[in-house]
Amino acid sequence: MADRLHPSMAADELLSTLRRETRIDKAVLARLACCLSLTLDGREVPPSLNFSGGEIRRSSLMGIGTDALLMQTLIAHVYERADITDDEFYSNRSIIKNHIDRGCAHLEQWFNDGERDASRLIQRLLEVVEFEGQRETMGYGLDLLIGRTLLDQRPVIAELNHTAKHANSHLAIMGKPGVGKTQFLLKLLTDIRLQSNLQTHFIYFDYKGDVASQTRFLELTKAQSYRLLQSGQNLPINPFILPTYDEQTINISAREKAESFTSINAKLGVVQKGALTEAIRAGYAQRTGTATPYPDFQDILSIATQMYEDQGRNADSLIEILRDLATFNLFWKHGDTTPPLERLTNRTLLIDVHAMPVLKELAAYLVIERLYKEMALLPDSPVEDDRRTIRTILVIDEAHNYLNQRNLFLQRIIREGRSKGIVVFFASQSPNDYQQKFFNFQELLEFTYLFQCDGVSASALQDILGCSSKTAKDLQVEVARLEPGQVISRSPNPTEDFMKFTAEAFYRSYG
Repeated sequence: MADRLHPSMAADELLSTLRRETRIDKAVLARLACCLSLTLDGREVPPSLNFSGGEIRRSSLMGIGTDALLMQTLIAHVYERADITDDEFYSNRSIIKNHIDRGCAHLEQWFNDGERDASRLIQRLLEVVEFEGQRETMGYGLDLLIGRTLLDQRPVIAELNHTAKHANSHLAIMGKPGVGKTQFLLKLLTDIRLQSNLQTHFIYFDYKGDVASQTRFLELTKAQSYRLLQSGQNLPINPFILPTYDEQTINISAREKAESFTSINAKLGVVQKGALTEAIRAGYAQRTGTATPYPDFQDILSIATQMYEDQGRNADSLIEILRDLATFNLFWKHGDTTPPLERLTNRTLLIDVHAMPVLKELAAYLVIERLYKEMALLPDSPVEDDRRTIRTILVIDEAHNYLNQRNLFLQRIIREGRSKGIVVFFASQSPNDYQQKFFNFQELLEFTYLFQCDGVSASALQDILGCSSKTAKDLQVEVARLEPGQVISRSPNPTEDFMKFTAEAFYRSYG
């Protein structure tokens, strides 16, 4: 039985470089490279005939006992063979040798794409080569220090995902500009990322653009920032990617996209909705048989424009919106050098939309739709010791700009996300924002924090805090007179209608 193999010189040099940059053992990096190539190349891996790198012992690479058996099982599964000989399995002319060298070539390319930043490389690697046992257990113990009581300075803890105490983990922060709600939100998100060992992710819609400039926050949370309409950045997301591309799935998705557009833009009526549905269907048909069986917005614009010309119709609001989506380069398009993201629930993204003159809400809607579709396919998130793992937090800043839209997929995430480990955090200016006739946001917000607000109705306070009508009326004045950083929230004590505390702030904790 062969006990060692020699990777190529190029592979060995890369492993040595990554060892210095990451302090991860070379054998572990070689194992990751092997798994990456098994994932990306499968049985199509090219043979490697260069054996000039340093030796890698079998026991170091494969481990012993269960670890070695798992690697053998994985390779047997990929190659659909149970009769792989030991020489084929581990030697200088083996399957593992070929995949190590090929995997290192992929790593080299990714390392260069990420400006030779090792942390970016490892993050991308973990997103492709899944280790679900690790990822699904780190985001379950999330007890957060959120502040201290005003009178006796007792710590206030939010047990964010304690299923025995809370029906869900959805959260809302409300208050006037400048009273501390953004600093509070950034503190919560940073705590969550660090306590979960970066395994609980978030997708943050930055409406004002101020969070995108918080370099310390981005550094601690390892969030990838996308500043739309700035520096030529676009989102590596294609809203037209589907789990399958059968006719029924395409038809349903086309109708849902058209509903999304018309719910956001009042200028679009029944005629435009029908035209958009047909254009999207035709976009998928046009891509049938290609390596990328989904259209982009340039495809849909071209098809819709041609449809209008064939029917003798003048360009209208639909064509204008599609033209903006295509020319503003907001989303991934065919020809981009970076492939579109395959998953959102394992990414931490900050999406800065403040520079967009139009389409802020529609861009968010399309990402939220993609997140919901992915969420629906996930298994239930694990529950351990009454704590449910939180996979991803959807963060909507300046939420009053979104709450009055009939966002079907946002409503579904709020209703259905609990079991999947998908959570929504809102930041808005007033409790009044959550009183929408078409959807009762209040009843599904488990955690609510009120900073100083003006003009809050007693009924909104009663709904948000779950207090009596008399208490709500008394609190109207008190909420308006809170000092910056002071918060009123539901009390964990059932004998108290509410509690007051001084909120923790990101700049004090991590500044």
